[in-house]
Amino acid sequence: MRVFVTGASGWIGSAVTDELVAHGHDVLGLARSDASAAALEKRNVTAHRGSLDDPDSLAAGAEAADAVIHLAFKHDFSDYAGAGRAERAAVQRMLDAIEGSGRPFLLASGLAHLTPGRSATEDDVSPHRTADSVRGGSENLALSYADRGVRPVALRFAPTVHGTGDHGFVSVLADIARTRGAAGYIGDGSSRWAAVHVADAARLVRLALDTAPPGFRVHAAAEEGVPSRDIAAALGDFLGLPTVSVPPEDAAEHFGWISHFFGADQPASSARTRELLGWTPTGPTLLDDIAAGAYK
Repeated sequence: MRVFVTGASGWIGSAVTDELVAHGHDVLGLARSDASAAALEKRNVTAHRGSLDDPDSLAAGAEAADAVIHLAFKHDFSDYAGAGRAERAAVQRMLDAIEGSGRPFLLASGLAHLTPGRSATEDDVSPHRTADSVRGGSENLALSYADRGVRPVALRFAPTVHGTGDHGFVSVLADIARTRGAAGYIGDGSSRWAAVHVADAARLVRLALDTAPPGFRVHAAAEEGVPSRDIAAALGDFLGLPTVSVPPEDAAEHFGWISHFFGADQPASSARTRELLGWTPTGPTLLDDIAAGAYK
């Protein structure tokens, strides 16, 4: 199968493209620059020049492939609403390009803030629907094309997709700990994050491409909920720093923008995903990765 992958050179995208190539798929990867194109070609991925700001390039990539895996996103927290609107426009353009073709369209979504305080399941519908909502409401937009000749699948990734080389949330927490001289957690540290190793996430995406039914919400969560105090303690142990509680009223000053995520209780179940797709995570846990030096 020829698969058009946006975000093909990113953290999750690199793992996904390698997984697809290893299983015989031909990958067409979106590349914004000559450097990205060269990096993709070295990994046996055909580069397709374009960007999220060029919807026509996205449509051309989608039309040239048998399936689409949309993993790219403009992580601009200074204009998150604008990033959401750009996401919706990109998704809309690709969906319209393959409408009526029966092709799979898998798009990255998230488990963060989906059902605060309880474990999210695959049956939980995203509350985000409009262009001005989180990620432009692109998950619900994509799933609506199940009745329009597309096989849409939502890829809901855990707040942390961890592993050596990760520059995501846990890497940010590690940097904050170094700067502050202590690994902190908020309040009593009972807030939880679902977690998944990047290799397990990549394998799950491949399985979803092969067999996930139209409209299914895939939960890429190997661990249902890792308490934030345990994450902080693991970082403190590895970095040789004390672990401290940060009062909620001081969290924004101590952690900056990530306090909004770190203090949120956002566990998630993947029971239906495992049963339906035959997915069994085998990678190290988040705390194992931290202890092994993934965030050194």
